[in-house]
Amino acid sequence: MDATLLRLVGAATAAYGLLVSARPRLLARPSGLVDATGHTAPATAIALGPLAWRDAASGLAMLTAPNDTALRTATAVRIAADFGDAVLLGRTLPGRTRRWGAVAVSVGWGSLSVAGLLRTPPRRSGAGCGARRRGVGRCAGNR
Repeated sequence: MDATLLRLVGAATAAYGLLVSARPRLLARPSGLVDATGHTAPATAIALGPLAWRDAASGLAMLTAPNDTALRTATAVRIAADFGDAVLLGRTLPGRTRRWGAVAVSVGWGSLSVAGLLRTPPRRSGAGCGARRRGVGRCAGNR
């Protein structure tokens, strides 16, 4: 697991959620949920609020998870939300282009989180002989 990548995804997600909670049009406009003049209807803004707070909360959970187990759990919630968004928005947004765009963004962020769970970050040089004990690479002290 690449905890740094996952915490960065969490920070970006939390920031986005907070921005959308303050300015729902940031999500409404690219989703095609605005009127002809580009304004977000009050009912639409209200409906987007829970999504924004969900993103803020799940991102904050990823950012501040106290250990690997908590980070994996928070990331699993985030992945489920992203892929759920892809299904829901991909079926319901107005216009094919907007639906495909929402699917691409949602699957992209979900996939980034999946990659963070699966990725093993590279070892820093001089980190010791742990890799050598497992029969991989060269130990810095044995060159």
